[in-house]
Amino acid sequence: MRHVAQVRIYPNSDQQTSLAKAFGCVRWLWNNSLAENNRVYQETGFGLSRTALNSRLPSLKKEYPWLAETYSQVYQASMLNLSRALINFFEGRARFPRFKSKHGEQS
Repeated sequence: MRHVAQVRIYPNSDQQTSLAKAFGCVRWLWNNSLAENNRVYQETGFGLSRTALNSRLPSLKKEYPWLAETYSQVYQASMLNLSRALINFFEGRARFPRFKSKHGEQS
């Protein structure tokens, strides 16, 4: 049996700004990577692997300097989630991953 403790955090204004930047950057990266994966899949018939998605990060950080303001582990976790979502779709366990909108609740 697992014991769980729910904790609610109340970030201060600096932390709220940092979290908002992280959410925005991850949403942009997810949408950009999903679009790139769709483009590559249409051209070749194969999508991008998690390694290929992660290898895009350094060049994207150079192209878009504002991506360097957030920790890279956040981006790597997002790419892990995207690759897992694509695997689940192709194995019939889930729907195709959707593009993320900034008009929604953040939990």
